[in-house]
Amino acid sequence: MMKKSKAHPSKKPTSDPRAKKVENPSRGQTQPNAPRAPSVQRAPIPSKTTPAPQNSAEDVRVSAPKRIILVSDGTGETASLMTKAAMVQFSGEAIHTTRFKNVRNEAQILAICEEAALQRDLLIYTIVSPQLRQYLSTQARRLGIPCVDLLGPLLVGLAQHFGHEPRSIAGLLHDVNEQYFQRIEAMEYTIQHDDGRELGGLEKADVIILGISRTSKTPLSMYLSHQGWRVANIPMIPGFELPKEITQVDQRRIIGLTIDPENLATIRRNRLERLGQREGGEYADPEAVNREIEYANEIFQRNRRWPVFNVTGKALEETASEIIRLMASRRLLPPHLQES
Repeated sequence: MMKKSKAHPSKKPTSDPRAKKVENPSRGQTQPNAPRAPSVQRAPIPSKTTPAPQNSAEDVRVSAPKRIILVSDGTGETASLMTKAAMVQFSGEAIHTTRFKNVRNEAQILAICEEAALQRDLLIYTIVSPQLRQYLSTQARRLGIPCVDLLGPLLVGLAQHFGHEPRSIAGLLHDVNEQYFQRIEAMEYTIQHDDGRELGGLEKADVIILGISRTSKTPLSMYLSHQGWRVANIPMIPGFELPKEITQVDQRRIIGLTIDPENLATIRRNRLERLGQREGGEYADPEAVNREIEYANEIFQRNRRWPVFNVTGKALEETASEIIRLMASRRLLPPHLQES
């Protein structure tokens, strides 16, 4: 049998004095390093949001963010959105964008081009004036700047299609966007003030609709809000007084809704059936429905300044048109609709 050799206590194993101790992850012990290999610069680990396959070109490519300059005679939102949409196809690239808005003369364009020429930044522009577009293109070629005209080719194509030149007025899209945001604001207001859930800010409403249950208050309110009207609707419930805030607003903006009793009873019965409820108590009972309508009519009679619209058999569009005509005759259109 082979005997185990014993190390002499006075002797220590020799080792490379340059070696350092490192942890062995599998045993938790220390061991000397292997001889050093030549240093290699490692590529950064790809972001988790944009993983790249191993050993691909993206793993070893290291580059600083490239700068893109957006130039517009308006807000620059169109150029920004289109650039973002295009960059989805280049998810591995890092960019830094700078936006120049309301660029309306050659001096501004020249200054931007000279700045872009320092590092040959990419210029992306949306300018409606053909003269300014031509000037920017000329300066970009002179300075060797790459550039992309997003709007010019489209305007030329449309001009050829329609047979006349465009208006070439800067900032028109901003006006369209303003109307869009005003409609969004009107819709948000209407949702917040649906069915009497919020009475604060009632004085900001363009129209206030009163009516008993199932007289199309909410659908009518939402339809008007899509056209830019801020609408609040408040239910009329027998046994409950209308909120006092009603008396503190412009009474010309309040309208009432009524409906034929038989038609209302049918609507309520159908709703109960859709909900799987055969017994609805007084909700769809013809006598109870009559009492609710009489209750609402008494309030309308005490407030003669409130016009009442009968919605029986009418489409939402028809009732909405009648309300808009009434408000227009009273000079109570929302400001942004007055301008249009």
